[in-house]
Amino acid sequence: MAAVFLVTLYEYSPLFYITVVFVCFLVTSGLVLGWFGLGVPVILRNSEETESSTRVLKKQMRQVKNPFGLEIPHPSAASVTKGITLTPDCLEDCILTCYWGCSVQKLHEALQKHVYCFRIKTPQALEDALYSEYLYRQQYFIKKRDKEEKCCQLPEDAQVVDFGPVPRSRYPLIALLTLADEEDREIYDIISMVAVIHIPDESYRLSCRILYQYLLLAQGQYHDLKQLFMSANSTAPSLTDTPPDEASTDRSLLEKVGLAEDESELHEENSKDCVVCQNGTVNWVLLPCRHTCLCDACVKYFQQCPMCRQFVQESFPLCSKKEQDEDESTQI
Repeated sequence: MAAVFLVTLYEYSPLFYITVVFVCFLVTSGLVLGWFGLGVPVILRNSEETESSTRVLKKQMRQVKNPFGLEIPHPSAASVTKGITLTPDCLEDCILTCYWGCSVQKLHEALQKHVYCFRIKTPQALEDALYSEYLYRQQYFIKKRDKEEKCCQLPEDAQVVDFGPVPRSRYPLIALLTLADEEDREIYDIISMVAVIHIPDESYRLSCRILYQYLLLAQGQYHDLKQLFMSANSTAPSLTDTPPDEASTDRSLLEKVGLAEDESELHEENSKDCVVCQNGTVNWVLLPCRHTCLCDACVKYFQQCPMCRQFVQESFPLCSKKEQDEDESTQI
């Protein structure tokens, strides 16, 4: 039927026939490109269409004050036999509880209990969730803004020199920070912080570091605190300033447990300016790669991270435009 119609149309007017076929071709091409998500070629779009199509989703963020801070001032001197030095820095009076040889399974079960059963806002709550699946416990009272170093060490009679080969069933050290005053737990959304710390021993000499940090919220959620790969004026430090042979050994061990970072991320040397325009201040975090390398003006033009070329699913700003203006006025 269609063939008869086309033949009749051609006999009536060849020019009109060609016009109809060409229009049908354009309509069909547009439908096919739309089905496959190709859309109109970029070269045919105007600037407004290009800008709107490449804009990634802006992740809705909620600012939450974290009352807990924990650092390892001397990681190279830490070991299972000699102990470790921790420096807490808290906004309120807190309690630091250290659990040596904590069961990996029981710790993650405790985090799930915080979500579904009861809130872990005191050391006793975590102990109830762990069922005493740890070797030794130490506890310190931390005053507000007190940065005094705390030494955590296994007793000599424990006779523990290592925690076995990888994969391990126990973490060397778990540090729990909780708010000491019950009234403070009603003020802050974050009520406790759990830090998983690796300490080198005879069977696993990977240098000391914080492996994971979990922030426990009063509403029953917990978040894994992750590192941002941010631009810096100085080169990022090497693996705890160890010699090259030890650093390579550390890196091979990290790769085995899936914690190794790319060499480019460990030894990047970038300015605090945007990596694209080299003019605006870096402000946007790209997810899921967590590279912080774009300014407010350039972020809307990228669907892929300019550092690692990974597709950007979401992004969020480090500070609002108002906060940036306030910082600039303060510097002036």
